[in-house]
Amino acid sequence: MPAVDFEDLAPSILRQRLVVEGYPSFVITADHIKEYLSKLSVVTDMVTLIEPVTHCSDLYGWAGWIHWETSGAHFYSWERPVQFFSVDVYTCKAFDPEQVVAFTEEFFRTTKIVAKEC
Repeated sequence: MPAVDFEDLAPSILRQRLVVEGYPSFVITADHIKEYLSKLSVVTDMVTLIEPVTHCSDLYGWAGWIHWETSGAHFYSWERPVQFFSVDVYTCKAFDPEQVVAFTEEFFRTTKIVAKEC
């Protein structure tokens, strides 16, 4: 199905999505992911329901997730072929995307960062 034909089936329900990707200036560990997601909860003013969860795949690298009362965020990190991360924030409560990008840029001391609201 082409994405161009997307129809908002629930316009009365707020949904906000943000993808942030970048090149960190250091190798990201599970502890970094947990700290980042916990602090992201404060930056976005979300209520945390469970502490961040992480997992490392031998093939694809680190992943992490945090569950908020108003949805959550996923985090992915690679060491090869390039040091890279991707964050998906999905909420049913409004947040400031510029604050998320600025926080992410500072936290990971990125050499390059991009973001897109979906």
